[in-house]
Amino acid sequence: MLKDQLRDFIDRATERGHVCDDDVAMLQDEILFEGITSRIEVESLLALDRIVTAVDGWGAALTRLVADFVVWKRAPRGAVSNDDALWLATLLEVSGPSPSAMSIAYAILDEAGHVDVALLDFIMRGRQQARLSQMAA
Repeated sequence: MLKDQLRDFIDRATERGHVCDDDVAMLQDEILFEGITSRIEVESLLALDRIVTAVDGWGAALTRLVADFVVWKRAPRGAVSNDDALWLATLLEVSGPSPSAMSIAYAILDEAGHVDVALLDFIMRGRQQARLSQMAA
């Protein structure tokens, strides 16, 4: 279930079409001060990321929140299970290897002691797509 405060935050940002510095501070300091607590919160924030513009601090905050949830609040702690890797890779793939999606995947790779191959595959596809985009430019 999505917390009312988080739902209101997402609704307001969606209406404005933008996440500002004050929004990022509110999200981190008030709404999710204890971090993300469910997959639905991750899914909702990533959906928001796909539809709004945002200040630079948004990407860093989103990355930290998602990486912390996946690596440290899911079992086994410090590792990313096959189930979580498949779920997250599928979720990140929705918008393709966007800068936010790649940042989240790399942050998890850096932080976790073990990462299932599904997330590594997403990273490799993102790198390949970036390389192909550079060649086409």
